[in-house]
Amino acid sequence: MAEQEADGLGHKWLPIIGIPHPLGSRNKGDVEEIAEALWLDLLDTVKKGQILASTHTAEDDEIGEHLEIADDLESIFDKFYKLGWTDGLPIVPPTLERVESIIKYVGKEPHRVLGTMPPQGGLVTIEKMAVNAVMAGCLPEYFPIIETAVFAMLEEVFNLYGVQTTTHPCGPLLIVNGPIAKELDINSGTNCFGPGRRANAAIGRAVRLILNNIGGATPGKMDMATMGQPGKYTACIAENENENPWEPLHVERGFERNANTVTVVAAEAPRNINDHGSISSEELIKSVVGSMSATGCNNYHHDNVDVTVIFSPEHAATVARGYNSKRQIKEILHEMAWVSPQKYPYNNFLHIKRMRGLSFGYEDKSARMMISSSPKEINIIVAGGPGKHTMWVPTFGSTHSVIRQIEK
Repeated sequence: MAEQEADGLGHKWLPIIGIPHPLGSRNKGDVEEIAEALWLDLLDTVKKGQILASTHTAEDDEIGEHLEIADDLESIFDKFYKLGWTDGLPIVPPTLERVESIIKYVGKEPHRVLGTMPPQGGLVTIEKMAVNAVMAGCLPEYFPIIETAVFAMLEEVFNLYGVQTTTHPCGPLLIVNGPIAKELDINSGTNCFGPGRRANAAIGRAVRLILNNIGGATPGKMDMATMGQPGKYTACIAENENENPWEPLHVERGFERNANTVTVVAAEAPRNINDHGSISSEELIKSVVGSMSATGCNNYHHDNVDVTVIFSPEHAATVARGYNSKRQIKEILHEMAWVSPQKYPYNNFLHIKRMRGLSFGYEDKSARMMISSSPKEINIIVAGGPGKHTMWVPTFGSTHSVIRQIEK
């Protein structure tokens, strides 16, 4: 893993001193012993001057601004795939004409540097983002959402470096609000997380390609997700505002109802909550709490993190009969979604206790490990079509969702 990360950062010639795995579950004495041995190894490396010569070759040189390939779809895909520029699926060739059509649509200077993207610190420009948008199959009209989502992920609270490099299976989930969702036919209803809509598929995919190709989060090199999950290909939905009995997400967060926004969430795969029997808001909330009160998700390992609950329209209507505000629902979920220490294996509890700085012990029967530190950290939206299903979305843990307004 260390060799892969050094290579991904462009320093594969660096010497590596190994740390025995695993480290997180070891006691203090073991860690001190390991640290002392590593210190001796480090001194020995420095004394002997064992800094390896760079293995850089001409093949490692950065490819020029433009790449000329035979006008053949299979050849283009094969070349891009071998260079690590795809997500494994076929791409739309990013010809000058296609890229320039996006740049012309947004009317911005193509080469202006708009930021750097971790983990490799790639320069984010309109042109580079446009190249990836073309590859993903985007229409020019999709680009303002993509650009806004990228800038949202660059905000510190999102912790993009952690999201890009963790072994956790998180990926960016985009939630679109406002009139733009209908204008671009972004699915907010039946099968909104599934296939069938170009906008959902292409916008989410473009963001993933940007994270890989500009940020350098190449799977197996910098993106070290143990297993990953399908949402890392693409995850983009719109909120079903027409069937939302409460205020939509962007209004709740201070935007005008007719504003266009995109919210980015470092999300695990959504977890379905099946409840075809409950007829009251209290009963249905109990089902949601039961699903959220389970060990295994990262949210119980960290403080000050947010989670997202996605009610289907039918379930939202049921809940709204008893709770007329999101604030009430958030307070109930915050109060009721928890697990006791005894639900965890003992050593895993000790690990979480160190991570969160918990004051109580394993045998404390009254202790509660909360899913959130406050009700404000629970996001509630409405999406999907007919059917008595709700979803909740665990997150990476060391991250907060970010919302930004889309400027067309």
